[in-house]
Amino acid sequence: MQSGIVEAGYGSDPVGLVSGFLFEPGRPGREIDSSAAAAWLREHPAAGPDDAVEQTERPFVWLHFNLSHSACERWMRGQLGLPDDFFEALRQGSHSTRIERQDAALLAVVNDVIYNFGVASTDISTLWAHADHRLVVTARARPLRSVDRLRAAVRRGERFRSPLNLVVHLLQDQADVLVQIVRETGVSVDQIEDQLLSQRLQSNRADLGAMRRGLVRLQRLLAPEPGALFRLLNRPPAWLLETDLQELRESTEEFSLVLNDLAALVERIKLLQEEIAAKLNEQTNRTLFTLTLVTVLALPINIVAGFFGMNVGGVPLAGHPHGFWVLVVLVASFTVLAGRWAFRKQEIGMM
Repeated sequence: MQSGIVEAGYGSDPVGLVSGFLFEPGRPGREIDSSAAAAWLREHPAAGPDDAVEQTERPFVWLHFNLSHSACERWMRGQLGLPDDFFEALRQGSHSTRIERQDAALLAVVNDVIYNFGVASTDISTLWAHADHRLVVTARARPLRSVDRLRAAVRRGERFRSPLNLVVHLLQDQADVLVQIVRETGVSVDQIEDQLLSQRLQSNRADLGAMRRGLVRLQRLLAPEPGALFRLLNRPPAWLLETDLQELRESTEEFSLVLNDLAALVERIKLLQEEIAAKLNEQTNRTLFTLTLVTVLALPINIVAGFFGMNVGGVPLAGHPHGFWVLVVLVASFTVLAGRWAFRKQEIGMM
């Protein structure tokens, strides 16, 4: 491995290059540094806008950059010959998912979860990409799971026949990451549902709320991606291989199914939240009824005690030998009547 490449972690070389690979027909990717990449690109100049590009396997380079590096954008402008639209997208910081054809190249803005994404987290980052028949450039500000998986696949010796084949693999990795998130969240939702059925609510409302916010944000950012890919399939560049287009079509359909599963999981979480809210409302109503019943049953006693506790003359039954028991029977009778009235109100409300 050359000295300019950082093997571990997410560091970069002096120009912000995190990793670079040269792909040749029939051979696995070979790591190169920024200077070697610039030399190779000078030896293989880009085709003009009117030049036809044969639909055959050709060598190409993939360069992955860290936008947090101060020298990154300056080096890309001076050495890669990228179109102004790519740098304009970087400056705008646009996070709207899209894949557009620009002459003979592709410009993509892809949203993905960061490397340490959690179920209750909403940390999502953006990847900007440019691809033509000889060069694939990806740039990000924070490490992404799908790009890390793609780099691991390249280092394992997986072969890529074209730049679009590499991009399709990146989209498949993105879909796999999304599937993993949906599965992990689904397991957590199953546990909360079991607790709900066993009447152990605990703090599930907060957990469900955090998961729902994260999934809704993912859904909002990733939902436009299948539509953008289908638009690309309707008018692809001339250098794309037919096999790559077929793989891109299959990847788009798979990604659409994953998004549908995500939407179904969001709806399931919403129903669980409503069920938990209904359970809590039922408990609250039951508690309020108990307090109301106690108040109603104690009302006759309080009234009678208030009257007979007045320090005034003419208190009835004051000299009667059985006055105390007469008042006990009177209070008990009023308490029974009040209790029957309260329970009757409850039965009428439940009908």
